[in-house]
Amino acid sequence: MSQEPTVLIVDDEAAIRDMINIALDTAGFKSTMAETALDAHVNIVDNRPDLVLLDWMLPGGSGIDLARRLKREELTAEIPIIMLTAKTSEDNKVQGLDVGVDDYITKPFSPRELIARIKAVLRRSTGNHRDKPIRVFDLELDPASHRVSVDSKAVDIGPTEYRLLHFFMTHPEKVFSRDHIQDQVWGANVYLEERTVDVHIGRLRKALTAASADSINYAGLVQTVRGAGYRFSTRSD
Repeated sequence: MSQEPTVLIVDDEAAIRDMINIALDTAGFKSTMAETALDAHVNIVDNRPDLVLLDWMLPGGSGIDLARRLKREELTAEIPIIMLTAKTSEDNKVQGLDVGVDDYITKPFSPRELIARIKAVLRRSTGNHRDKPIRVFDLELDPASHRVSVDSKAVDIGPTEYRLLHFFMTHPEKVFSRDHIQDQVWGANVYLEERTVDVHIGRLRKALTAASADSINYAGLVQTVRGAGYRFSTRSD
C-alpha cells in the first residue's frame, strides 16, 4: 500500500463529502469524490482507490447494489468498502456484510471514528495479494508502486496498458474474449469502439517489445487466439 492511501468518497450530499474530505486530508489521506453509483464505478475501475466510502442511498442506484457488483468483479473485488448508512437495523448491516462489505458506519458519525475505521480496514487489507508483485520470467508488475519492469529496468507503459497487463498476468493461460476483457479492464458500463481492445493490446505488445530481452519475447506472451480472443502465456516457447 502506498504511503498516502487514496479513498473514494461516494455520497450525494456535498456537505458530507466536504466534511469527510477535510478529515481525510488532516489524517494524511488522498481523496476523490463521486455523487452517483455510475460515477463511482467509473472512478473505481479507472483509478483503483485503496478504499471506498460508499453511501447506502444514492441517486441512480443504491450503494449496496454497487458494493455487490464491485465484490463480484475480479478487477475490483479486493478493494475494501466501508458503507455509510443512516440505516441502523440488524438486517441492513447483515445485508451489507453478506455482499462482502468490510465495515459500516452509521450517520451521524464523528470524523475521528471514521478515520479510525478506515485505518483499521486498511490494516486488515495490508499484505493483500493485490499489492504483491506479480512476476513472469523477468517481467514484474508491482501493484503497490504501479510500476512494470523487466530485469529491474522500467517499462514505459500507459495506464490502460498497465490494467491490461495486470489482468493478463493474474489470469495466465486462460483465453478471454474481447467483451470479457472490456468488462474487466474498462468496466461493463463503458462503451468502446469495436477495435479499441485490439488497439490497446497492440500498444501493450509494443511496450513489451521495447523491453524484451534476447532470450524471451515478452510481447509474444500476449497471444491472439483466432476466433476466441486473447491469452497471456507463461511459456517462452
